[in-house]
Amino acid sequence: MTGTGTLWQRLVRGVRRLRHQPHWPDFAGPDWAERIMAAAVTDRFHAKQGRTIARWTLGPDSRQLVVYLKRHYRLPWWHGLLALLWPNGDWSPAMQEWDHLEWARSAGLPVPLAAAGGEFIGPWGRLSSFIAVEELTGMLALHEAIPLAASQLDPATFRRWKRSLLRQMAAIARNLHDRRCFHKDLYLCHFYIAEEDTRCLPDWRGRVHLIDLHRLGHHRYTWPWWRIKDLAQLLYSSDLPGVDDRDRLWFARLYFGGARRGSVEWMRRIIRLQAWNYQRRHERRLRRSATR
Repeated sequence: MTGTGTLWQRLVRGVRRLRHQPHWPDFAGPDWAERIMAAAVTDRFHAKQGRTIARWTLGPDSRQLVVYLKRHYRLPWWHGLLALLWPNGDWSPAMQEWDHLEWARSAGLPVPLAAAGGEFIGPWGRLSSFIAVEELTGMLALHEAIPLAASQLDPATFRRWKRSLLRQMAAIARNLHDRRCFHKDLYLCHFYIAEEDTRCLPDWRGRVHLIDLHRLGHHRYTWPWWRIKDLAQLLYSSDLPGVDDRDRLWFARLYFGGARRGSVEWMRRIIRLQAWNYQRRHERRLRRSATR
């Protein structure tokens, strides 16, 4: 059954809530909903704690759709109970990420397109979900793109390349944060640009994409803390070839704009401290992995 059905149907038989773009059935087939949770998808496969993600290529060679398929096979029982009682609440990670991506697109943020998503409610309180997000084909994460650009551009051009890129990144971050919305995984690896843009000096407007918005949240009252965390994650992830302290300072100037100098300096100190904490946690994880 597609839709929410009755409470009895959700409890005893189970129902499914589905969303998809108009072109999705052309690639996935008319019976895609029956197959999607069991489909064998192995390209770039990763599994962790009841969820998987893999790259899925659909359609013939002449006309293909490439998506990243995220599946949550068994969600916590209280999520299943909430979905049973309030089926339109989007209690699954897949439906929440769909909503986040749609909101981001309406806010003018360049994000990938969610091609399909859904959740399976019941029977007997079970809840599972999936979302298929279209691949940013021909694009690279910034932690890969920046060192590549450094190797292909002359030093003066590379400096201008970074400065114009940072301007667009600061605009994206401010677009989010001014709405009291926060990514919560704002690392360089979640910003994407076209590989061809590592060889030239482009106009970045609309060309810097943001991915993995599954943790996106709105915080009306606690927003200062979440802004610190977002910016600290970005600072922590900037420790890579091609990025220096001048770049970090330039981003801070662009992001904070005309804010009072005293308040900005106070904020920057806390951001640096939080970034240092992220680094310490990473080093502890590495030590634990080395001793196993």
